[in-house]
Amino acid sequence: MKQEILGAIIAGGVSSRYGSPKALARVGGMPIVERVLRALSAVTPDVVMIANSNEIARAVKLPWRSDTIPGAGALGGIYTALLWAMERERSGILAVACDMPFLSVGLLEWILGVAAERDADVVAPEGGGRREIEPLCAWYHVDCVPSIRDALQRGDHRLISFHAAVRIRRIPIDTVSTFGDPGVLFMNVNTREDRDVANKLAGSEAI
Repeated sequence: MKQEILGAIIAGGVSSRYGSPKALARVGGMPIVERVLRALSAVTPDVVMIANSNEIARAVKLPWRSDTIPGAGALGGIYTALLWAMERERSGILAVACDMPFLSVGLLEWILGVAAERDADVVAPEGGGRREIEPLCAWYHVDCVPSIRDALQRGDHRLISFHAAVRIRRIPIDTVSTFGDPGVLFMNVNTREDRDVANKLAGSEAI
């Protein structure tokens, strides 16, 4: 499985609330994106980044591309990564956000294990938040490309905009919780206050 997937760090946002590239903010003495890369690299040797910031691209030594469709948000980043996976003849991507400092290697492995069963096009963990599932810590098969393209063409950039057209499998919150507190695992650093909270958590949380 490891050789069939492409790990994709989605880092295309403008970080307007943070004021500078949040992926480069330091948590636990390390840029958040490096923490993300460490977790993702533990489950796949092939990792790329989708970014629209030259500053982030220069700082992170990874192959990278900007969004194929500018202004399409995180869904555009997933679409770009899936097209890249198709070029490399990979079955799909494990997509993670650039601003999640506490990703669990165990949970990523679990997601890939479920994806290997090939009874779903999207495998995403439940997070207990407003979106119910975490679309930026999820597996996407390349079969999602036509449905995502259709959503983007009609101007619907929501991360769940194409879900009705594909097979979704959720990782239940009870299973997710065995890897840690979902509120920590899926924490996004969007503001400097978030970073301060993350730094306090980093004293006892490890990936």
